[in-house]
Amino acid sequence: MDILHLVDRLEELFNESRSVPFTHSVVVNEDRMLDIIDQMRVSIPEAIRKAQQLLAQRDRILAQAQEEGNRTLLLAKEKSEQVIDRDAIVEAAKARSDQLILQANLESEQTKREADAYVLDTLVKLENELSKSLGQVRNGIEALRQDMH
Repeated sequence: MDILHLVDRLEELFNESRSVPFTHSVVVNEDRMLDIIDQMRVSIPEAIRKAQQLLAQRDRILAQAQEEGNRTLLLAKEKSEQVIDRDAIVEAAKARSDQLILQANLESEQTKREADAYVLDTLVKLENELSKSLGQVRNGIEALRQDMH
């Protein structure tokens, strides 16, 4: 039986009791009162057992919630670290790529300058050789003209 119901019955018994004139005392039916008290003695351990079960169940639920929260935090931390690691790898690869492109551009410019210098030097030498050859051809033509006259 529910302990609160028994308390209500006890209060009802008190309210139904006759008061003793000029005192704060009442006359109650002893058998009914002892019957309610006996029922309370039986009910109280049951109520305490139910309360203890509820507390144990609450503790289990809290422990499960704590465990689930810890697991969720751990997973979130691992995901965060993976994202940070991946971002760091991507950032390092981008920096390396930028460095390689810059180095390739510098080397390309250097190679172009060296090629231009080589071509200019070769053309200047060719021009000198052609000038000498042209001078010899002109001298030969001039010499032949003079011999023919």
